[in-house]
Amino acid sequence: MPNYRRTLIPGGSYFFTVNLLDRKDDLLVREVAHLRQSFSRAKRRHPFRMDAIVILPDHLHAVITLPDGDSDFPKRWRLIKTYFSRLIPNSEARSDVRRRRNERGIWQRRYWEHFLRDERDFIRHVEYCYFNPVKHKLVEYPRDWKHSTFHRDVRCGRMTPDWSGREVDGEFGE
Repeated sequence: MPNYRRTLIPGGSYFFTVNLLDRKDDLLVREVAHLRQSFSRAKRRHPFRMDAIVILPDHLHAVITLPDGDSDFPKRWRLIKTYFSRLIPNSEARSDVRRRRNERGIWQRRYWEHFLRDERDFIRHVEYCYFNPVKHKLVEYPRDWKHSTFHRDVRCGRMTPDWSGREVDGEFGE
């Protein structure tokens, strides 16, 4: 079994990419209300700050900051995925391995995470979230994608409504 190394920094900010197993599915936007409910429930049990999120049909990107003294983001993702999986009908195809393990066939087991080292890194990853629907040719401008905290950040004055972004180079777990 692979030994994945995770950077666990109490109170740290992280960027995540979390994918559906079936990358052709649009489950996340079809069931966005259940996904939001899953995030809220996990957040009540194990608080975190949602700095940015964009939910696309088959994957999501998020920037999350953990509370001081807490570095357990794997627990939070396990809860979010579990809650979501319990809220939607059990109709997806599953491999023999997943059936034997009594696992759903919704999520990829792993996810991409990146510890955000400084303010520049943080901003770069928030902007990546907001530009992602444009990158995937789902909309022309970030403001046109409704499943994003971009709109919250516009209301709070952190982003301007006409921000059109740019594609950011780097590794983002796509």
